[in-house]
This record gives sequence, C-alpha cells and structure tokens, in this order.
Amino acid sequence: MSLIELSHIYRHFGNDENRVTILDDVNLTIDEGEFVAIIGASGSGKTTLMNIIGCLDKPTSGVYKFNGKNISDFRKDELSKLRRESFGFVFQNYHLIHSLTAIANVEVPSVYAFTPKDERKKRAASVLNSLGLGDRLNFYPSQLSGGQQQRVSIARALMNGGKIILADEPTGALDSKSGEDVMKLLLKLSDMGHTVVLITHDAKVAANAHRIIEIKDGKILSNPTSKCMKDSNSDKNTIQKQSFRQKKSAKMPFNIFMYEITEAIRMAISSLRTNIFRTVLTLLGIVIGVASVIAMLNIGDGAKKDVLNSISSMGTNMIMVFPGMPNSRHGGASIETLVLSDADAINSLPNIIAAMPEARRSVTLRFNNNDRSTTLNANSWAYLQVREWSIARGVFFTKEDEQNYAKVVVLGDSVAKELFAEADPIGKYVLVNNIMFQVIGVMSKRGASAMGDDEDDVIFTPYSTGNLHIIGQKYLRNIRIGVEDTNKIAQTEENIKQLLIERHGMEDFRVLNMTSLIENMEQTQNTFTILLGSIAAISLLVGGIGVMNIMLVSVTERTKEIGIRVATGARSRNIMQQFLIEALIVSAFGGFLGMLLGLCASFVINYFGMSVEYNVLPVILAFSCAFFTGLIFGYLPARKAAGLNPVTALAGE
Repeated sequence: MSLIELSHIYRHFGNDENRVTILDDVNLTIDEGEFVAIIGASGSGKTTLMNIIGCLDKPTSGVYKFNGKNISDFRKDELSKLRRESFGFVFQNYHLIHSLTAIANVEVPSVYAFTPKDERKKRAASVLNSLGLGDRLNFYPSQLSGGQQQRVSIARALMNGGKIILADEPTGALDSKSGEDVMKLLLKLSDMGHTVVLITHDAKVAANAHRIIEIKDGKILSNPTSKCMKDSNSDKNTIQKQSFRQKKSAKMPFNIFMYEITEAIRMAISSLRTNIFRTVLTLLGIVIGVASVIAMLNIGDGAKKDVLNSISSMGTNMIMVFPGMPNSRHGGASIETLVLSDADAINSLPNIIAAMPEARRSVTLRFNNNDRSTTLNANSWAYLQVREWSIARGVFFTKEDEQNYAKVVVLGDSVAKELFAEADPIGKYVLVNNIMFQVIGVMSKRGASAMGDDEDDVIFTPYSTGNLHIIGQKYLRNIRIGVEDTNKIAQTEENIKQLLIERHGMEDFRVLNMTSLIENMEQTQNTFTILLGSIAAISLLVGGIGVMNIMLVSVTERTKEIGIRVATGARSRNIMQQFLIEALIVSAFGGFLGMLLGLCASFVINYFGMSVEYNVLPVILAFSCAFFTGLIFGYLPARKAAGLNPVTALAGE
C-alpha cells in the first residue's frame, strides 16, 4: 500500500463560465521513504499539487488517500492534525515568522502538538544544532542569511518528526553554494528514511531525486518507477531515522485548554511587543474611555451626594408650605396668603412636631467696631428639633422667649468667628440693624451647601421678635413643619392641604414634601449621572472600534504568519485564540491603566474643590466594559484570521 495515493484529481478555480483548470486528472502514488521530484514550468500546477498532497488545499474532485485513508472529506481540524503529525513544509521564501527567533520558529509545530515547553525547546535546539545552527538559536530571521533561514525552515519541518518533507523550490532563492548545501541536507534526510517530495523547475536539482515526475498544464507527462528504493529494514536506516524523528512526548499537558490559552497568551504578548507603537496607540483609546467613565461617574455621584446632603440637611422629616397657587413658580412673603394663625392651626394636627412660621431678611450686625452683613432667620423655638441642628455653645431661644418678644439672638459659626474671633460671644450684645440683641448661643458648624453657600453665615431670633423689630411683615414667607413619623408623611401632607383649603376657601398655597423632593432629586441626579456615564462610554466604544480596526489591520498584515501557523498544524481555534487574546490583552491592560488614570483624575478634581464620590461600582463597570469591548470587537478579526485559506494566506504579503 502506497503512503500517498492520488486518483483522478482535478483542481478548478472560478465558476463554470470562467473556470480555470489547474490539475487535470492527476494520478500519482508515492511510497514511504521515496525522494520524489515534481518538475515543471511555472504555472504547470506543481505547487497546487504539493498543496493538495500537504493538505493545505482540497481537490475539486478525485480521491486522495493517505496511508490507505480517504482524506478528501476530512474536516479542517482533522487536516490540521494530519499536517502536524505527518508533514513538514520547506518553502522557497522560507516563510519564517519574523517576530520570532530561530529556535522559536522551529518550536511552532510542537506548540500545536501539545509538547511541553521545556521538552520542545530542547528538541528545537537539538535539531538546529544538527543542522549547524547551534550558534544562531536566538537570532531573528533578519539576522540570518538565506541559506541559514532555509535550514531553520527545514528544522521546523522536522520538529514533529517530518515523516514527509514537502519542499517547494527550496533552492530557488539561494545562491549556488547555499542551494547545494540544502540539497545535500534533503538527500541526507531521504537517506534517514524521510519521504521527500521536491517541487522544482530546475532539472539539475530534480536529478538528485530517486524519481522525477514531470507535470505540464496540470497533467502528469511522465511518472517512472523509482530509481532507488531503500531497504527500510536495514540497521543503518533504522538508526538514522531515530536521529530526526520526533518521539511521542512522554507527558502531555494535564489541561489541554489551559495549555492552549497559555501558549496563545505568550504568542499574543510577543506579537504586541513586536508592534509596540501600534499597541500603545490602540491602548490609548481604551485608556481614555475607561478613565472618562470612572471620572465622570465619580463626579456625578459626588454632585448627587452634595445635592442630597444639602436637601437632607434641611430635614428629611419636613413639609414646607409656601404662599401662592400650586402651579405658580413664584412665592414668598409678597404673596399674602399665609398668616401666623395658619401655623397655629397646623400645630393641632396629628403627627406634627411643630409648625414654624419662618421669615428671612438680610441684616447688618455690629459688635464694637466690627460690622458683618448676614441673614436673619426669624423662626420658632422648635427649630432645632425639626432641622436636626445642634448648639455648640450657649442655648437656643425658648418658647417663653418667643412669647415675650425677647431680643435674643443665636449666631451661626461663621458670624461668631468673624465678629468675636476667639472671644466668647455668650452674653455679649450686638446691634442688628441698630437694634440691641443679646447673644445667647452659637450654632454648631454646618459648612457649605451643595450650591456653595455658607450655611453658617446666619443668625437666629424668635419669629415674634424678628418680625416685630426687623422684618415688619404681616404675612408669612413660609411655614416649616416637622413630622414625627415619616412613614405617615404623605397622609400628614394631605391633612395639611385639607386644613388650609378649609381656612382659605381655596388652594392658594404650595406644599412641598421633603421626602418626595429628595426622591425626585435623587432620580434627577441618577439621570444626570447616567448621562455623564453615557457620554464617557461613547469614548470607550470608539476605543473598542479602534481595537477592532487595528486587529483587522493586524490580520491583513499577518496573513502569511497565519498561513505558516496553519501549515505547521495550527487548528482554527488556535488562530482564533491568538488574535482574540491579543484584543483582550490590549483591552484588559488598557482598562487597568484607564482605572488608574480615572482614579488619579478624580483625586485631582477633588483636590481642586469639586466634590467627588469614590465608588467601586464605576471602576468595576468601566473595566468590565473594556474587557468585553475587547471580546466583542476582537471576535470579528479573530474569526476572519481563523477562516483564512492557508494557501491564500501563505501567498499574502
């Protein structure tokens, strides 16, 4: 039984109207151990015949049997296995991967044969040493002469055993001396028991073979019997065969999937390092996108927190009543609908802590020779209970003070510090618009509001006193109502509305529930944050498209490398894994750098006074988006690479 048997092989290209026949009814057998030369002019079909023999291409019709098995209908991965285990290719243009050293190029076939790293390095070094390249192991192809590159190509063909060596014009790109050396090497391999199929147009080169098959216009013109058949059972051949034939690895990786992923990562990193400038530019889009998402969401969350804190500082258990029609945007004391008796009536309702009339007026304070402009808040003795604010020094005015029109005042922290510095203001007298008031307390520090206002720039006095001596307003600016049970705040709000409608005969007021206000503001801020995040996510999307474009360019530039890997036994999934992992590495590393940049940007923004809320969720979200961006946008180029025809890929530049 012949090792290779081709029966009625045809290979056509194009459709029926423009069909070109490359191989026309080829019948050929090659026995194990033969040195066969296929000779013919350019365009005669000899390279196409070699591609079919080497399972790089499939015939249009006919039967191809290898070791008695019909492989015409083998799937892609089955053909990859056959190439990996039985064939070694030697090409005219060497087809070495320029980003890999000589030893790494030779290792490529054994990577796809699951050979452990240490074992394949030892094997590759041994083969290169035997071919006289022991001092060139770590040289790149560009550092080697043509003859040395061809020997590296032969070493690669022998890496998995090279049962059948397919040499396509192996001396075509070499000078005469290097060509002679390569032919001597092929003869040596033949003597060792390797089956050698030599493709050439040179009759002198073909003369080295045991059998010369002539092909012209896709037809076999002559196919004589072999001039020399070796005794494959001789001791000499048996010993020589062992010198180059690859023994089956004694140990296989425990987890094939992890082995493939690890090797794909190693190859991907090597490729990315080779094109470091392009890799950095690709990273840049992901870095900017991730950093923008993190910074924008942190700023949005910070603004949201400030606004909600500012509103919450007014009291979450409050209801505010303002004068004016419900749909009116205007209000205040100039609208004469709320009176003091309305507040007294509300105090009689259930679930009410206190209903406090409230009025404000800008005033000037004087102590000795110090003047200070501030805001007077005329309010109720129950103010502290409702606002959840505390006294730092002294006391707040009492119900009796309010009833007795006492001229007492409580200072905000900023006012106290500016007028009295380090001195104790308690018991001192100040002029409020030239009216004498006694300081009885200082409020605890509140700080700036979300709008940047100083909440401590205020003074408090009983409503009765402030309205009588300073404000002089009959109608109320608003009523601030404290609620005991916030779970019943909606019902309490409805009770207040009904009471005031009964008193006024119409709804000439507006009621604001602080709990509802906080919920509405939270929804608004969430929308704002999502908007910011969406804008930033667009840059991440652009970065992802950049990854896809760069990977598509990479596939185009590296079609020959893909063809080499397929010819040396790579499966479709191996090619897809490599390119997909390259995209994932770029995206993941870019995502990591973007995380650092986004957090640093947030820190700097916070340092210069803008509120920032650090949250782990935006960081995880941004990094995950970057990772999945690489996965999604890297899939298309990876699939394109995995689907390339090996013959077309090898012909690519």
